[in-house]
Amino acid sequence: MTTMPSINQDCSTSSIGPQGNDHPDVPIIDDDEPLVDVVRKLYNYLTLTISDVSYTFEQIGSTSHGYSLRLLIHSLVESSHNTYIIPALMILKWQFDNAADYDWGVSESRGYACEYVAWQIVCHLNQRETLEYLLEELTWPTQKAINLPQAEMGASGYSSAATTNHRTLEEDERAPLLLSSSSSLYRFFGGTRRLGSSLEDDNRGSHDFTHDAYELEKFSLFFGLNALEIATIAHAKKFLSQKVVQRVIDYIWKGEIVFWDTLSVHSTKRPHFFNKRTADPYSRLRVPVYRKAFEAAFFVSFLFLYYAVLVERKSTGIGIFETLMYFWIAAFAYDEVSGMADAGMLFYQMDFWKLWNMGIIGTGLAFVISRIIGLAEDSEYITDLSFDILSLEALFLVPRICSLVSLNSYFGSLIPVLKEMTKSFFRFMPVVVVLYIGFLTTFTMLARDRLSLRQMSWILVKVFFGSNVLGFDIAHEISPIFGYGLMLIFVSMTNLLLISSLVSLMSMSLEGVMAHAREEYLFQLSIYVLESSNSRRLTYFMPPLNLIPLLCIRPLRLFLPAEHIRRVRIVLLRATHLPFVALIWAYESSRRYVSRRNTSSQWPPTATARGSGRPVSSIQTGLAFSTADARSLSSGRARKQPNPEQYIGVRGRNAGPAESVDLADMIDEVERLRTQVERVAATVTLHHRVQ
Repeated sequence: MTTMPSINQDCSTSSIGPQGNDHPDVPIIDDDEPLVDVVRKLYNYLTLTISDVSYTFEQIGSTSHGYSLRLLIHSLVESSHNTYIIPALMILKWQFDNAADYDWGVSESRGYACEYVAWQIVCHLNQRETLEYLLEELTWPTQKAINLPQAEMGASGYSSAATTNHRTLEEDERAPLLLSSSSSLYRFFGGTRRLGSSLEDDNRGSHDFTHDAYELEKFSLFFGLNALEIATIAHAKKFLSQKVVQRVIDYIWKGEIVFWDTLSVHSTKRPHFFNKRTADPYSRLRVPVYRKAFEAAFFVSFLFLYYAVLVERKSTGIGIFETLMYFWIAAFAYDEVSGMADAGMLFYQMDFWKLWNMGIIGTGLAFVISRIIGLAEDSEYITDLSFDILSLEALFLVPRICSLVSLNSYFGSLIPVLKEMTKSFFRFMPVVVVLYIGFLTTFTMLARDRLSLRQMSWILVKVFFGSNVLGFDIAHEISPIFGYGLMLIFVSMTNLLLISSLVSLMSMSLEGVMAHAREEYLFQLSIYVLESSNSRRLTYFMPPLNLIPLLCIRPLRLFLPAEHIRRVRIVLLRATHLPFVALIWAYESSRRYVSRRNTSSQWPPTATARGSGRPVSSIQTGLAFSTADARSLSSGRARKQPNPEQYIGVRGRNAGPAESVDLADMIDEVERLRTQVERVAATVTLHHRVQ
């Protein structure tokens, strides 16, 4: 039987050699250990392992320090099932990159070590564990859990998982991903900072209540985020560019890994695998690829209204196109503010297109205000000014529509290049400004009786951008004695020295980014996908339809409970978004039909469930059990195995007569048994080698 590809099939495994005596003790992390202790233990081990030498990510696995990291990987894979491990490593990556260390190269190497360890651990996870480690959000203790006595909460200061994950319906609908400063964990716990407390404490992990509260305060920025989102904040580009991680992101993008599959009052957000037979059709509105497609359609309609308003240009009143454009501007602004509240500023600022979004909102708001003032005062000048302001909208709106081309690898690689070149340009501008102000002052004083400050300013600007002849023609008028010499120096320093230096600096930025073009592209792509899927709102209304709940439902919160509000939002979503769901259903049905036609012409039919004629989705064919699970468990440890139906590739069973069982389910079961046999064989082989 052909082995089906898996989410972990592209991972390389490292062998563990005999343990030496010059390596720090590998920390033991229990399955239920809190985040604070996990971060502290990993921090202590990594700082002791890499303390004096800097390495690149490619070198980190082949050095003596790499051997210590492999010991850590082996220990975590064999004896720990703590889902905080990957988030803790990403938090440490962020901390090392922002550390004020005397040797930044060492901190950078420790950050690479975090990415290396996280990558190797993900390679050793099975499919269900991959979702738990990468996509489960870090939850913060509720107020109820905080008020419990320490004895009831346990040594770590945490309540039970059920209490920690419990939220009211209203909190689920509108709670932000990040804690605000007014609701920080440190103030919730009511503790005081203990002098000298830091991550450099002993490797045993402190369970002191006040100390844990202080450490949680430092990590509170990351609560409400999952490991992949923390990785983007930490700029863990090496980790995000690995195939095993990109495969997860790709399945999120296509909607094969989803966070919502039902649309009911008691629905909760959790990462799982899409099942067509049990999922609500309206949950497909949350799939990033469909959201971006409808977003592109919204921007196209926005651009059409924009051009219609500029062409119509009614100075005496507001036309139908202008009225519609007001609704479009309001809908876009409300959607952007809602997305900012959901993601939090820490993750929202990672989006490359946030400046364009803010530009669209700001320009649109300035146009609306100036337009209202012009109509109220019947001022032709202000009315013309308002349309001039609206003309600036194209600078932001047109590039925003073309943002979808960044999904292409070529154009997606150009965006980081332009970003870095822009940064280099603005870093260099202070040198240009200082030099320009110095010459401007000198030339203005020399020509004070002949040329004004404004005239001299424009002359020097023209000379700076290449009009050298103009500078020499007017040099005598500036000063018969010093004019030619100073102008020659100014032209030489600007056109020859500064411009050449700026071009060289931007070229170096271009080469530096292009050397890691794939990583930069995959990093931007990861942000693009995660930004579309991290909302905690059950009911997402697409603009401009999002104005309906804003105007109709939000006032009801004054006198209706949260459960009734959510029920009303669900009913309204079903009524208003039926055309969108119909388009998605038609698209997916046509794809399944084409897939069924293609696979039915093949022999043997590897991707069709024989007997039922029902196609097997790409989830079930592309994310089955892998031999990487056998390699990961070759240490001989019997890793905790969940219910087989929770794995990717295992279909849900329908209750009914035995003869109605799908043959594809039997194939999945055979694959599961085959994988278990491989694990046993790998374990026996390892034991023979040891003996």
